[in-house]
Amino acid sequence: MKLRRHTSPTFDWSALKARFSGRFGSRLWLIAVGGLVGAFFLGYMLAALVIFPAPIFASDKAVPRVIGLDTETARAAIQTAGLNTGDVSAVNHPSAPRGEIVWQDPPPGVAVPERSTVTIEVSNGPQRVPVPDLSGYDVGLARTLLESAGLQVGNLESTQAPLPKDVVIVTRPPAGTSLTPESRVTLVVSLGAPTIVVPDLTGLSLDHARIELEKAGLRMGTYFARTSFTGVPGTIIEQDPGAGTLSAPTTAVNVVLARRSQ
Repeated sequence: MKLRRHTSPTFDWSALKARFSGRFGSRLWLIAVGGLVGAFFLGYMLAALVIFPAPIFASDKAVPRVIGLDTETARAAIQTAGLNTGDVSAVNHPSAPRGEIVWQDPPPGVAVPERSTVTIEVSNGPQRVPVPDLSGYDVGLARTLLESAGLQVGNLESTQAPLPKDVVIVTRPPAGTSLTPESRVTLVVSLGAPTIVVPDLTGLSLDHARIELEKAGLRMGTYFARTSFTGVPGTIIEQDPGAGTLSAPTTAVNVVLARRSQ
């Protein structure tokens, strides 16, 4: 007769180990992930609050339009929008007056993070053009030179001068004056050297005086009548320039006619 030893059922150690290992491994994984997330968050907070102080949640701001404003108004508008003004540089502009904003970056209406920098450029005004020295040049050539410099001929004034006829004597404003492009410059030109003797027109009628002036190379200027007790009505009693004066060709001679007293 065989005797069999009574023992309790065999315990499944492999199943327990697998179950234990699975739970323990999951906990380790959760702990590891949680540690990494915590370390990242701690590092971000350290960088955001200590190393690079900035709002954690920055809000976007619309860039205002400052083109056309003056510098002070533009700065105020940018600051009111929650942004900062960067460097302000000055540039020449063909039309914008001095001190007016002509460019900005970022452009108007763009959404940017709060406290972003807006760079602006301010006009120095149109580039100035110096009046060239045109004295001694013929009117036609002087006009060409003036237009080539970016300016325009304004009025033409004539006067007697010891220079050939239609030669520029001086400009108004004078040479060297800085003007904006397309500004007008007056040319003062010579009537020619005063070499013609003005004839005596006293006592002549208006028509007769005009003929005498044209023969001498001069011309009739303005005329009016004045009451006179000595001159014959309708005849010249005064003239300017006076008789015997040296005048340039085509100089105008102004006269006064006698009128019968009432």
